Formats: sequence, C-alpha cells, structure tokens
Amino acid sequence: MKGPLFYSKILLFGEYGIIRDSKGLSIPYNFYNGALKRDENPSDEAIKSNGHLKRFVTYLETLQNEQPKLVTFDLALLKEDVDTGMYFDSSIPQGYGVGSSGALVAAIYDKYAHNKITVLENLTREKLLQLKNIFSQMESFFHGKSSGLDPLNSYLSIPILINSKDNIEATGIPTQSFDGKGAVFLLDSGIVGETAPMVNIFMENLKDKGFRAMLKNQFVKYTDACVENFLGGDMKSLFMNTKKLSKVVLNNFKPMIPEQFHGIWQQGIDSNDYYLKLCGSGGGGYILGFTEDLERAKASLSDYKLEVVYQF
Repeated sequence: MKGPLFYSKILLFGEYGIIRDSKGLSIPYNFYNGALKRDENPSDEAIKSNGHLKRFVTYLETLQNEQPKLVTFDLALLKEDVDTGMYFDSSIPQGYGVGSSGALVAAIYDKYAHNKITVLENLTREKLLQLKNIFSQMESFFHGKSSGLDPLNSYLSIPILINSKDNIEATGIPTQSFDGKGAVFLLDSGIVGETAPMVNIFMENLKDKGFRAMLKNQFVKYTDACVENFLGGDMKSLFMNTKKLSKVVLNNFKPMIPEQFHGIWQQGIDSNDYYLKLCGSGGGGYILGFTEDLERAKASLSDYKLEVVYQF
C-alpha cells in the first residue's frame, strides 16, 4: 500500500505576522514529500511513525465527537489501517519549518475524511476557509495552535496568498527563470527547531506595547510590501523591503535565530550579498535567504550548503 504524495511547503513571507493579520505567501516545495504507507517488514522509523498515528487517531476521534459539524472521518477504516501498521513515510525534515506535520494532516484528510473538499472543484474563498479551519483543528494536535496553512498548502499543492485571517486565495506566482541571477534559498542551521516554545515566546512578547507597535509599524508593513512586490514581479522593491524586514527580525526576534547565525545575518545586511529571514517559527531548522546574485551569496556563505527554492 502507498498513498499519494503530499509536499512540503515554504512560507515565503508572513511567519508570525499572519498571527497579527499581516499578508502571507506560502508555496509548495516539491523537494520533500510524504505518503501513507504499509510495509511487510517495517523499519524502526515506520514503527515510531505508526505509534504517532495511533495517538493522532485518538485525538481525531475526540475532535469528531466534539465538533461533528466541522469534520467526520471513516474512523473504522483509519483505525484498522493504523492497527495493521500504516505509517507516514516522509522525507520532510521535522522541526525545519517546511511543514512536516502539515503533509501528514493533508494525507489523513485526503484518505479518510467524509464529504471532503477537493482541489478539482471551484475553490471559493468559503471553501478555502473551511478547509483551513478543519486543518487548523487537526494540526493543533502537533503544535498546540495551528493556522492550518501548512496542511492547506500541502493538500492543494498550489501557492496560497493570505490577505488576512479570513481572506485567503489561491494565487499564481511569477514564473521561475532557471538562468536568473536572483534566488530564494534555504540555509540549513543544523539544529532542529520546536514550534511551540517559539510561538510561546512570541505570544509573551505581544504583551509588551513596544513590541506590538514594532510589529504593526515595521514587521507587518514590510511583510505586506514584500508579498506585493514578489507577486507583482517588482524585484528591485522586493530586495529593498526584504532588507528592511531582515533588519527588523534580527533586532526583535533574536531568540528565534540560532546564536551562531546572528553574525552572518548581519553580514548579509551589511554586504547586500543576501538577506536572511525566518522560515517557519525559527529556533533552528531552515533559514530563508533572498539574493540578487546567487553566485555572490554562495561565495559569501561558502561554509554552508544552500538549497535553491526559486530563481528569478
């Protein structure tokens, strides 16, 4: 048995900001994926994943009992499959901000949800929000509080534009140019990040008036501008605003940036070779980079492995 593949995602813009109603832009990242599977001779990894699924099934049963209008599943089939060894076979690194739990949630919904909304129908804003709400409740099992965007992106496998909490739409992004000098890339911090503690730090900081003002007047402002620049193909403005955003993050989100990266973060701003920003909640995992000249960024960051996500 092997189910369809669900891909990882990258939130290009909007991490933390979307909690405060900034714009956001999330794109599928096909380099990593996962699928539901069953093997005759499961590996240790498969047995561990199966254990996680058992706990997830218990959670989904409670969710269905408490909110039957939200979503119902073929629980009998799901339990039977899990009891006979089904697991989630995934190449998506966990704790890296690329949506490992989102792909699992999408796979379970796809196979076991009743009356599911599919990518083939006319995806109205109402349907997108309904899906996002279902996925938010399902994914809360993993993170405590989830926006539902990661599973939504993984499930639909199309770029999603977040205008605000209640206004999301499928969108097109400028076509890649594989011989373009500009690029978005991932930098591996080599540390596994945990979402929940990072979100808690952010929520604590929100109690501070100065922090809230910085979010509104700088962080959200530059995030919104970056989304508009990127979708409009205005790369000159994009890099100007990404630099501003990179500075704001370095000055105000230090706990979310692994300490050994504070220096190279600043170096990018000073040299204009590249600009770094958080990928997901931070604390480790991947760091997202933007550069107008990929070769120059590679030379500056020669000690690190860069993974190109998008070229223009």
